[in-house]
Amino acid sequence: MSQPAPPPNQPYGAQPQAGNPYAAQQPAAPTGNPFAGQQPGQFGQPGQPGQPGAAFGGGAPFTPMAPARNNIGLGLLTALGAALVGAFLYGLIAGAIEREVGYIAVGVGFLVGFAASKVGGQNPVLTVVSALLSMGAVYLGQLVGISIIRGDLTHEPATSVFFDRFDVISKAWNDAATFKTYLYLAIGAVGAIGGVRKAS
Repeated sequence: MSQPAPPPNQPYGAQPQAGNPYAAQQPAAPTGNPFAGQQPGQFGQPGQPGQPGAAFGGGAPFTPMAPARNNIGLGLLTALGAALVGAFLYGLIAGAIEREVGYIAVGVGFLVGFAASKVGGQNPVLTVVSALLSMGAVYLGQLVGISIIRGDLTHEPATSVFFDRFDVISKAWNDAATFKTYLYLAIGAVGAIGGVRKAS
């Protein structure tokens, strides 16, 4: 017995449902979220400490605070060392060009104040001591410069002039001192205060 011909536009006609395990299923409504059934804190999502996923997003890591610098003694030693170095450099430059430059005095003071505050921290004592040491460094540098100039004139080593005839160069400094000479001492102190503020 032959089967009836299928209607037009339905080449397969009404197929029997037997043998098709998916025939009775209805298509699920799309939600657009493949993780809609998950609970917060699963699969690496941020959650509370102790829940799954907290290790991958449980808050920013703790950053320890930097230790405070408050070593006055070490700061004073650093200021003294910087003053000696600055005095030597000041004297070399002043002796080479045979004159003084205000920028060098500011640089010496800045070096002393910056180094002292960077090592010793923010302390008013370091500011005052740095200013005083800077004035002494500029004065000592002026003496070194005079020793270099006098050594060139007498064909003697500047170190011999400085240490063997310190009274002579001190008197020479006093006789040749002008308003600008003392102004450079004050400029060195101002530079030291600026160095302390820059380091803090």
